[in-house]
Amino acid sequence: MSEFTQSFNTAIAVLLTLLYLYQLGYLLIGIVQKKRSSRQTSAALHRYAAIISARNEENVISGLIKSLKEQNYPEELLDVYVIADNCTDNTAQVAADAGAIVYRRFNHVQVGKGYALDYLFHQLTEEGKNDYDGYFVFDADNYVDPNFVKEMNTVFDTGKYAALTSYRNSKNFGTNWISAGYGLWFLREARFLNAPRMAVGASCAISGTGFLVSGDLIRENGGWPFHLLTEDIEFSVNCALQGKVIGYCEKAVIYDEQPVTFKQSWDQRLRWSKGFYQIDYHYGLSLLKGIFTGGHRGFSCYDMFMTVAPGMFLTLAAILINAVMLSACMFLPTAEAQIVISECLGFIARTVLVFYLGLLMYGAITTATEWKSIHISTGKKFLYLFTFPIFMFTYVPISAVALVKKVEWKPIYHGADQGTFIPAGRNKGLSM
Repeated sequence: MSEFTQSFNTAIAVLLTLLYLYQLGYLLIGIVQKKRSSRQTSAALHRYAAIISARNEENVISGLIKSLKEQNYPEELLDVYVIADNCTDNTAQVAADAGAIVYRRFNHVQVGKGYALDYLFHQLTEEGKNDYDGYFVFDADNYVDPNFVKEMNTVFDTGKYAALTSYRNSKNFGTNWISAGYGLWFLREARFLNAPRMAVGASCAISGTGFLVSGDLIRENGGWPFHLLTEDIEFSVNCALQGKVIGYCEKAVIYDEQPVTFKQSWDQRLRWSKGFYQIDYHYGLSLLKGIFTGGHRGFSCYDMFMTVAPGMFLTLAAILINAVMLSACMFLPTAEAQIVISECLGFIARTVLVFYLGLLMYGAITTATEWKSIHISTGKKFLYLFTFPIFMFTYVPISAVALVKKVEWKPIYHGADQGTFIPAGRNKGLSM
């Protein structure tokens, strides 16, 4: 039994290391790659629609709309649409007063952002308004940098990308360890995932908000046929499978409001975890087949497969198996039982330590490279380095619960919380 335990633990460790080794390359690219200069590049001006799916967001939506209305981009080339989705508050009226074109949707069966987006695209098609070059998608709590549309347009005009994602920062990074955990994760995603993907020619992944999809792709898809709990990742996986490339624009910046209570965070990440399991079920086999197409497309499929693979669950399963073997041998006096106990305890301790130190390293490197983009005190920057691995470790029980629990989409309350960061010189667009 002791030999089996050692072999099992070694196999798990080696397998996970080999599967995710390529992300070490991403890390190195992110470290050595310099951010692009602000050199102006001439680009044709395209016509866009900005779409905001909102459910009971009267507290924050006017700030986002105002920041879109104040873009350094021709106003006549950017229309703002709001889907007031199953709202029971004054979201629709607040959005209309702020200058958005508002559509009210009431459907308590097909619930979620994916259905709301699909509804609007079909409405625009029926009304003959589906001729935009591209569609931006935002969450109601966002604040958009004044140069966001201009920078995205510059990259979009190259014609290389079916969609684009952006640099996602946080409005309330420094509120507490929970919002900081989200903030570091999204900065890491931008710097050490999407930027390296862009550098090697792989397809990036959109992450919920602040992305652009070409009008041609929306029309080709007949709207937005992505309705799993993580419709953003479902779209990213579909692009990889179809050989469509998602690009990344690091100079296009949005500020997103993160949950600040553990209950809100638990509900949100439970939905994300369940959504990843759904994608594994629906797309896992297709992604495995796509890997063997080779080239950039094959690598994008592998990258997306590893992105949605239940790595956290595999880690949890390994810990649980060792815990079971530990319990079975705990009261046995034999020498072999003592060896198994030692091996199991050692594996669990090493796994937790490596997990913590690895995330601490990622947090430290992200904080160092994005230092100027994290607008909190130096003391808090160092403090949240050490809480970041703890925040991520809470994914372990979340992943376990998501495996067995039925999960439905739930709205996250957004409001102007204390400690919200307003970008210097850009506060006109943020509703407080």
